[in-house]
Amino acid sequence: MLKATLRSFFAHKGRLLLSALAVLLSVAFVSGSLIFSDTVSRTFDRLFASTSADVTVAPKEGIGERLPTGVVRTLPTELADRIGSVDGVKATHIDAAVENITVVDDRNDPVGPTAGAPTVATNWNVTERSPVKLTSGRAPSGPGEALLDKDTADKKKVDIGDTLTVLAQPGSFKVEVVGIATFTTTNPGAALVYLDTPTAQTKLLGRPGVATSISVDAADTVGDATLKQRIAAELGDAYDLKTADEQAESAAAQLGGFLDVIKWVMLGFAGVAVLVGIFLIVNTFSMLIAQRTRELGLLRALGADRRQVRRSVLTEAVLLGLVGSTLGLAAGIGLAAGLIELMGLLGMNLSAAEMVLGVATPVSAYAVGLGVTFVAAYLPARRAAKVSPMAALADAEVAGVGRPLKIRAIAGTVVGAAGAAALAGCVVSEKTATASSLLGLGVVLTLIATVVAGPLLVRPVIRVLGGAFPKVFGSVGRMSQRNALRNPRRTGATAAALMVGLALVGGLSIASASMTKSFDDQIDKTLGADFVVQNSNFMPFPQEITEKVKGVKTAGTVVRQRFAPLALSLPDGKRVESTASGYDPKLDEVAHITYANGDTAAALAPDSIAMDRKYATEHKVRIGSVLPAEFAGGQRARLTVGALTDMDQSGGPGMEGGLFMGLATAEKYLPGGQEAALYVNAKSGSDAQELRKGLETALDPYPQVQVRDQADYKELIRQQIAVMLYLVYALLGLAIVIAVLGVVNTLALSVVERTREIGLLRAIGLSRVQLRRMIRLESVVIAVFGALLGLALGMVWGVAVQQVLALEGLTAFAVPWGTVVAVVVGSVVVGLAAAVLPALRASRMNVLAAIAHE
Repeated sequence: MLKATLRSFFAHKGRLLLSALAVLLSVAFVSGSLIFSDTVSRTFDRLFASTSADVTVAPKEGIGERLPTGVVRTLPTELADRIGSVDGVKATHIDAAVENITVVDDRNDPVGPTAGAPTVATNWNVTERSPVKLTSGRAPSGPGEALLDKDTADKKKVDIGDTLTVLAQPGSFKVEVVGIATFTTTNPGAALVYLDTPTAQTKLLGRPGVATSISVDAADTVGDATLKQRIAAELGDAYDLKTADEQAESAAAQLGGFLDVIKWVMLGFAGVAVLVGIFLIVNTFSMLIAQRTRELGLLRALGADRRQVRRSVLTEAVLLGLVGSTLGLAAGIGLAAGLIELMGLLGMNLSAAEMVLGVATPVSAYAVGLGVTFVAAYLPARRAAKVSPMAALADAEVAGVGRPLKIRAIAGTVVGAAGAAALAGCVVSEKTATASSLLGLGVVLTLIATVVAGPLLVRPVIRVLGGAFPKVFGSVGRMSQRNALRNPRRTGATAAALMVGLALVGGLSIASASMTKSFDDQIDKTLGADFVVQNSNFMPFPQEITEKVKGVKTAGTVVRQRFAPLALSLPDGKRVESTASGYDPKLDEVAHITYANGDTAAALAPDSIAMDRKYATEHKVRIGSVLPAEFAGGQRARLTVGALTDMDQSGGPGMEGGLFMGLATAEKYLPGGQEAALYVNAKSGSDAQELRKGLETALDPYPQVQVRDQADYKELIRQQIAVMLYLVYALLGLAIVIAVLGVVNTLALSVVERTREIGLLRAIGLSRVQLRRMIRLESVVIAVFGALLGLALGMVWGVAVQQVLALEGLTAFAVPWGTVVAVVVGSVVVGLAAAVLPALRASRMNVLAAIAHE
């Protein structure tokens, strides 16, 4: 049996190749993501471990800042003397480092990265742990000198002697580049500007005598943990102390968010590849077994029992999985190398020579590859084991043709009803967490139900889709339609591979279109300002920019917005962390706010706060409620609820509750913040375009901010939503690639199965052109059938997703009909492309050899 199995496998290796490609893609994304994330983690672990001080003393962390405020937490430098007197301290170093800056050259072009990694300005304090060393020029001395890292200098063509402008919170200042520093470790992609310590304190932190942290070197005989305990005994619990290991762990945790995004995106690709690949492999093995009915019957007649036959088919699947997994692991290494090169283009200098291939990677690769093929081949293997020995004496038949679909109908109905109930529960749910859970359950169950019951829809739907074929293409059209109807199970399984990808696209396209329309409606409804001055990534900007805007002659009302992270203790006993916005008193002139209770004056009054009505009701908050609050800087307050808004929105991530207050209140409890946005109206009698020109001229030296009107603001939101869509389209592309492989495989095996039939058709006058057309039409009708199933399912999912979004205030519903039409047209193209090789092979058959084929 083993010899027969191996011969069978190598006899069908061409037919199994396309299935192996599906396994390869699945394994490549899994292994590639693991290798890349392990490499980045190992590289940065070494970086953090080698550059972290033995003990770091920093200001106490307050409420988590999910939205940046621009506030720089500092501690007094006198602490260094107190820490230096602690037994076991070898040396202390003052750190004055900030990331909320922009550096521009003499053309006002940014010198640092505009997205992703930060631009960091810090004091020049070289120790054996420093990540850089001076390689040309000299160290900075005095307020007008600076060092720049070599990677940034090379990328932006900055030389020693060039003048740069640093736009910091206290104000902008010019520096001359007097030296270049080179990274001795991995460059995380940041731009580094070094100043001398007094300049860093005054120009970056606003005053002398303060630092952002103090680095402590331990004596050789003292452990980090012991020294931390001694320093804590000296300073108390007013500051945050971390050992080198803890500092490295904290930095790695922050990096982990970035790595998780990449890992989950790639695992999403792997998941789609696995799901669609299962359909392909099931179909391939089902057809191979159907074509080998006589062969399997002969094996049974010669004495092979059912277990041996089943084991034989599963052995072929394991061989396929081994081949696909091995090739997939190699492809995953190549994919990881490509990602490392891509990170290099983005500024993160990783080395492919240091690629990490941990034990978990090949184990996961082979587990996925073998698991996919084994699971996919199990049902066909069971079917093979049921072949009767008498089948050897009869003509081979296609297994499953004509068998009743009652079991599928019952199973599909039950699972579909459960999925529909879950989606209905999602639609009527009033809590986002509950609705999201029901949505996930409903999506999984309805997908399973559609796959199970798909063959039941083949005959009615394809009769309609191919109804015009006989009239347009004559007998060729009729035969192509009947070929697609011949085996509903096969047609359903083939179409299911395409359906999965298109269902994802349909659902998420509706979600993104609804989000876009909701944001557009909200902007039209709430934004009353002529222009918004804002950073593209919502980072805060210094007061200097605000003064420039106010100095524009045609500018009338200017309302500032700041972010204030805080924690509120609510009447229902919950303590929630969110971010409030602080506004100037003339908010009504630049925004249209609908209030359920109260007004803007009450909302912006001292020590008052406004909240979304629905959020307030959920947490038993009323007008006049006094809420204990703790701000990010540690300040505590008691805020009175002055107004409740009725805007059908409770705020996005990080701004739950739609909280806002007066800017004076925000500044009182979180001093030193920077503006997140400026809302500007033209002065009475001035033209809006004239104001725009004045704003753009005044802000030309500040490339970190942009001037936007309502149309520009909508476009910014669309671009951010489009990022999600690009991911969806990439997933669709992967699903379509595998689905095309599935259609090609099905048609190729179908051609082999119908060899004698094709020979007879050719003998009675069917031309090669007509034969190719017949196979193309069969392929197109299967692809369109899959597309329609996917779009129908995706639209149901999209409606449910929109209901979840509505709970977050995004109430508009939109269907991207252009995408729908494009998908249907694209499915026709997919069908035509998939039929090229099988049709060509069929048309080249020798007529007499085909007729004689058994």
